[in-house]
Formats: sequence, C-alpha cells, structure tokens
Amino acid sequence: MKGEVTLALTVFCTAIGGTLQYGYNIAIINAPTAHIQRFINDTCWERWFVSLEQSHITLIWTVIVSAFSLGGLVGALLAGPMSVRFGRKGALLLNNSFLFTSALFAVTSRAARSFEMIILARLLVGINAGVSMNVQPMFFGESAPKHLRGAVTFSSAVFTAFGIMLGQIVGLTEVLGSDSRWPYLLASNALPGLFQVLTLPWFPESPRFLLIDKGDKEACTMALRRLRGCAVSEEEMEEILQEQEQAAGAQACSLWGLLSDWTQRRQLRIIMAASSAMMLCGNDSIYFYASYIFQQAGIPAGKIQYATIGTGACELTASIVCNLLIERAGRRPLLMGGYALMSCWAVVFTAALCLQGKVPGMPYLSMVCIFAYILSFGMGPAGVTGVLPAELFDQMARPAAYMVAGSLMWLNLFLVGMAFPFIVAGLGQFCFLPFCGVCVVACLFMFWNLPETKGRSLAEITAEFEKQGKAEAEVSEVKGEQGPSNLEEVHQLQSLGSEEESVDISHVLCEG
Repeated sequence: MKGEVTLALTVFCTAIGGTLQYGYNIAIINAPTAHIQRFINDTCWERWFVSLEQSHITLIWTVIVSAFSLGGLVGALLAGPMSVRFGRKGALLLNNSFLFTSALFAVTSRAARSFEMIILARLLVGINAGVSMNVQPMFFGESAPKHLRGAVTFSSAVFTAFGIMLGQIVGLTEVLGSDSRWPYLLASNALPGLFQVLTLPWFPESPRFLLIDKGDKEACTMALRRLRGCAVSEEEMEEILQEQEQAAGAQACSLWGLLSDWTQRRQLRIIMAASSAMMLCGNDSIYFYASYIFQQAGIPAGKIQYATIGTGACELTASIVCNLLIERAGRRPLLMGGYALMSCWAVVFTAALCLQGKVPGMPYLSMVCIFAYILSFGMGPAGVTGVLPAELFDQMARPAAYMVAGSLMWLNLFLVGMAFPFIVAGLGQFCFLPFCGVCVVACLFMFWNLPETKGRSLAEITAEFEKQGKAEAEVSEVKGEQGPSNLEEVHQLQSLGSEEESVDISHVLCEG
C-alpha cells in the first residue's frame, strides 16, 4: 500500500508540472484573444502612429498562437537528448527553466509595451510542453509495475484534460480573463511548475534508467523498493536485468539510428500513424469551433465561456473512465473504438450543420456531437497514443521513439491549426469530413497493425517486433537483389524464412 501511495504521489507531482501544462496552455490563450489583439493595435499606434488593419492583427495573433506549436516541436526534439543525459526526472526538473522564463516574459509584456515578448513567451512554454509530453510518459512507463503500466502512463492524458478544464476556468472573466489581468493569466502556468520543482526531487528516478543507462543496480533496487513499498520482485528485477543484458555496451539510439533500423520499422510506423492521427483527427480544432456552435444554439454570448468549460469536463471525464478501463479492455480496443466513434459523430455533426436552419433543433444536435466527439477522443486516442512508445520500444530506442512521436504530434498540430480556418472557409458545413476520413483510416490501420500489449513485458513485446522486423529486412534484401515483379515471386521470398518470421505480402508489395 505504501508503494502505491509513493507511485501515486510521483505521478501527481510529475504530471501537475508536466502534461497538465500542455492542456492548460492550449486553453488559457483563448480567453484573452480580444484583449491581446487590442494590445497589439495599441502598441503599434504608440510606436509608429499606425492603426493596423484587422487582417494584420489577425496575422500577428496567428503567430502568437502558432508559436506554441513550433516551441512544442523544438521541445520534442530536445526531449530525447535531455532524458538520456539528465535522466527522466532530471529532464523534467530542468524543463521548468523554459517555463519560468516564459512566465517572466508574459507578465512583463504589457509594461514593456511589447507583443513580441508574448510571442517569445508562447514559444518557450511550447518547448516546455514539448519536453514534458515526451519525457513524462516515458518516466511513467519505466516506473510503473507491469500490471499498472497502462493506467499510470495513461494518467498523462488525464492531467492534460484536467489542464484544459483548469485553463478554461482560470480564463473566465471573473478570474484572470479580464483586460487588466491577462498578463497574469499567461504567466499563471509558473505555479504548477513551481509545485513540481519543490516536490519532484523527493521521489525516485526511473528504475530502468538507473540500471540500464547508468548501470547502478543498488540505486535501481532502492527506487523499486520505494515505488513498490516492499521487497523487490525477483521477476521484475529479472526482466530489467534481461533488458540490460540485451542493451549491454549499446548507447541510446539516435533519431537517425532509429529511422534507419529495419528491425523497428513496424513499431515506428505504428507510433508515427498514431501520433499523426491524434492531431489530424480535429479534436483540438473542435474546441475552437465550439463557441460558434454554442452561439448558433442560442446561448447568450456572455454565457458561452461557461458552456465551453463543459468541453474540457467531457475530455477529463472520458480520460478518467478510460484510465480505469485500460488494464481491462486493453490498448487496441480503446484506440480503435475511439476513432470509430469519432468518425460516426463527425458524420452526424456534418448532417446537423447541413440541416441547420432547415430542421428545428439542429444546433442542439451539433452541441451533442461536440461533446460526444470529445468524449470519444478522451476514451482512447488521447491517452493510449502516449502509452505506445513506452511499450513498443526498448530502453535504448525509447527516447528516440518519443522524439519521433512528439515531433509528428506538434508538427501536425501546427498544420491543422494553420489550415483549419481555410478548411472551414472552403468546405463550410462539410469541414469535418476530412477529420472523419482520418479517423476511419486510423481505426483500420490500428486494426491491421497494432498488437495488444496489455499485461506483456517490454522484453516480450520487443522480441515479437524484432522477429517481424528481421524477417522484413531479410525479404527486402533478397527482393533488392532479385527484384521480384509479381505475386508469385513474393510468395517464393516469403518461403525463405520460417513460418513465424513471414511478412505480410501487402507490405512487400507496398515497399516495391
């Protein structure tokens, strides 16, 4: 029991200054939009006696919003090297330096009459979020026991959803969303970071990092004893020692090393597809569209900010429920089911938008679709996606795997954020059909490619993929020498390996 309390406190102290920052900083930027745009125009008038056109103000505002995604991309690329050099816990603590610098720029931006400081603040807090979004699930996956690994790692999504809802509440006009308090709103993210700096040093580092990367068995044993609250299980220690033996003499895999490693292509394809789909499915875009739908439903403008809190509450509720189910239902059903439901709700949402103004009650159906879409996202893709790199890659490849996953996540978030206004302008009421297509493709891809990892050790999962990867590489080498041109030759190549090491014919054809 004592160990479970220690693990729970470790999760809380890590996530409150970790993935919570991602959700919180996505949410708080929406409330002061009008105030900051007015500040931009006033600043330009004071400097150059020029009153900006609305298109120019919108452009600067877009840069402010997009700076967060660009910073996240930089943070994702920094996460791997930082976690290898400073450890998982050390990287998270060091990461707060970006956060505190960002808060300083944000809180002094109005006094300095500089909207450029807001851009820099959003870039730095994006770096902070990019690092924490990668290192935190890695830390959780390496610290949790096998039977709780999915639930503990999934808690990253719970705190992200909590951050969104908390940011929506703090952004209310009565709290920090007013014209006089918006600099304090943008700097308020320093408080969770300060909490983490004061509490996380008291908890142990990742046991796997201590043994496999640092070779310190005694420190690993002490960390496991604290996290489990009892004597170290021989089975768990044997599993970590086995992974250490497999990684003996090896260094952490670089980003290029992972991308060029044929034995890990299958895992790489899965996390690349999952990370891209998580952002391309349009869930973050629907937060921006919610205000318009609530307005169409007849909710008074002054009350819309309270209604949007419901969207954050939906994702938080779904994440908590999924966190309780993940060790029972498994990763694969939750991920596939989430995308399948999202595709269905996207179709209903499109129909409701098309019939709006023609059939009574359609705005309210649109509201239901928004909440249902977010609930479906929180039930699977929001959390399971972050679990996959921790379970599909070994200790040496895991940091680079999170770099790939995080980079694609932030890059696609940036692209969707920039493209969504044009999608709405071009497709109108059909704007969510592209997102529906992404959800359908993601569901089918996971059905054909993702194995269930529930209750399996990291060594077992890695060994299975290594067999598949080696067979794939052997067939590709032979194919390169002989140049197969038809299905019969592909069958002949497959017969070269054992039945366990056979590869999917469709993959070979695609590679050709």
